[in-house]
Amino acid sequence: MEYRQLGRSGLRVSALTMGTATFGGAGVFSVWGDTDVAGARRQIDMCLDAGVNLLDTANIYSSGLSEEITGKAIQGRRDKLLLSTKVRMPMGEGPNDAGLSRQHIRIQVDASLRRLGVEHIDIYHVHEWDGQTPLEETLETLDSLVREGKVRYLGVSNYAGWQLMKALAVSDAHGYQRFVSNQIYYSLESRDAEYELLPLSVDQGLGVMVWSPLAGGLLSGKYRRGQQASEGRHLGEWDEPPVRDEDKLYDSIEVLVKIADGHGVSAARVALAYLLTKPAVSTLVVGARKDAQLADNLAAAELTLSNEEIEQLDRVSTQPLIYPHWHQARTAADRFSPADRALHGPAAQ
Repeated sequence: MEYRQLGRSGLRVSALTMGTATFGGAGVFSVWGDTDVAGARRQIDMCLDAGVNLLDTANIYSSGLSEEITGKAIQGRRDKLLLSTKVRMPMGEGPNDAGLSRQHIRIQVDASLRRLGVEHIDIYHVHEWDGQTPLEETLETLDSLVREGKVRYLGVSNYAGWQLMKALAVSDAHGYQRFVSNQIYYSLESRDAEYELLPLSVDQGLGVMVWSPLAGGLLSGKYRRGQQASEGRHLGEWDEPPVRDEDKLYDSIEVLVKIADGHGVSAARVALAYLLTKPAVSTLVVGARKDAQLADNLAAAELTLSNEEIEQLDRVSTQPLIYPHWHQARTAADRFSPADRALHGPAAQ
């Protein structure tokens, strides 16, 4: 297992992270999985054996049950693992039971610590944007959690580029702890993050944690043009991530499967290995309902793709340049920075 620096922090994380959204299966999360404590212990054992050192959860997953199961499953081996969890989503019906206010963050961090059965959280992510709470309030609260020892590092998830840059500017202006992790959706199915979030992460020194790197299973290889998968959702049922260009998706899957066949591995393994070659990517969050799926995902850390194979996947999955990027590609490519190249690629050098 390769260990990568998480942005400009001193923290080293495994190239693959175990996601625990499949733990619990309560409410709407039942479609993701219903792993119990025994299953969680078994899967965490598999991850530890493979060299994984980071588990990612969230308070909203199964309304806290995922955190509870994670806490029970790591008993006796907390020192071998880093823990990431999140705050922002609704955790009740009250007017202050969601968002990134000082009130909500303070209540939820203590609740997460109790459920996880730990004294500190290694990486605490804000799970989503809150446009109604001043950033100064949110960031001062997060900063105080680090200073108190309840949290070691701060992360952000699902922010737009301008929102994240504004948050970093506020932190810098007040001397607050900065975000070091940017947890985003990024996959061969959708490379939207390359427009702003990857370049921003390169420029500002954030380590990217990728959620749903297999696009919710779309890139597993079981979904093929003109065929219905024997298990899993119908393509039309996808809403996270939404499928906007079905033909393009199947074009990418065909190249993915061809490369996978050449290596004698699964399409999923190739899709994960591809993302590990991208700028600023520190770790991919993988989770699975079944142990066999998890074992296959973990093996992606050992797969190396050739430059030609990476270029094939780049070409088939590339997205059109939106403004101002198409204009800059024509008129500014002579002075592109490493951050610019996270979108425009090495050909622009």
